[in-house]
Amino acid sequence: MANLRDIRRRIKSVKNTAQITRAMQLVAAAKMKKAQDQALAGREYAKQLSGVLQDISESFSEATHALLEKRAGNRELVIVISTDKGLCGAINTNLAKVVRRDTSATAEFVTIGRKLRVMLEKQNRKVVADFTVKDPVPFSDARSIASLVSKLFLDGSYDKVSVAYTRFVNTMNQVPEVVQLLPVEPPTDAGEHTDTNDFLFEPTPEDVLSAILPLYVNFRVFQSLVEARASEHSARMVAMKSATDNAKKFIKELTLEYNKLRQGAITAELLEITTAMKAME
Repeated sequence: MANLRDIRRRIKSVKNTAQITRAMQLVAAAKMKKAQDQALAGREYAKQLSGVLQDISESFSEATHALLEKRAGNRELVIVISTDKGLCGAINTNLAKVVRRDTSATAEFVTIGRKLRVMLEKQNRKVVADFTVKDPVPFSDARSIASLVSKLFLDGSYDKVSVAYTRFVNTMNQVPEVVQLLPVEPPTDAGEHTDTNDFLFEPTPEDVLSAILPLYVNFRVFQSLVEARASEHSARMVAMKSATDNAKKFIKELTLEYNKLRQGAITAELLEITTAMKAME
């Protein structure tokens, strides 16, 4: 049975842990707000960009571009966006399950984040490139990643490029998913869009696509990065809040146990004194 000194030591240790998790919770909450704002702001731009691409593809179905080319091969490249740090719940574990389920056994990878890169290397999966992305996510980082995978797709190294990331829903809910990036599939449900049947595109629809498609790919990568970052900070804030709450609960239980033992010790001492006094009478 634990003595008073052991319990005091455990209470002190748990209090120190609670201070650390509380500090991490506050830091994650501050980063979470910025990341969530960035993710939500990008969704409207992505919607409008998708609408433009949909308008062009519907009005000029004969327009072609190499980034739209569908191929019969199965050489797949997957951009995997995980976290560098832990203490963010099961976000990386859930993403790993989806990657295992929704990508081919021969897929190769471009990784962002240490957690899944380490896992893939342990499984002897080929990682062709690894990127470090700043926080908050700059568009230049997304452009570098998109440029590499577009080049690998265009030169025929891969027939398909996908992105595996964790989509932000809200603070308590994040959804891991794998989505196709290349070849670009013009959206069919981008919402309201303009009737472009009477529009003239100068110089040609192909030239417009040549300008729009790289931007579309860049922004799809960027939006995936900011969604993943918002998911990471949200999951970490929730995990640290849960850890802090559990620590406080444990401190209360230890304090109650300490008080019971202390009361028992005092009662035993009083009984000894009373017994000694009676023996002296």
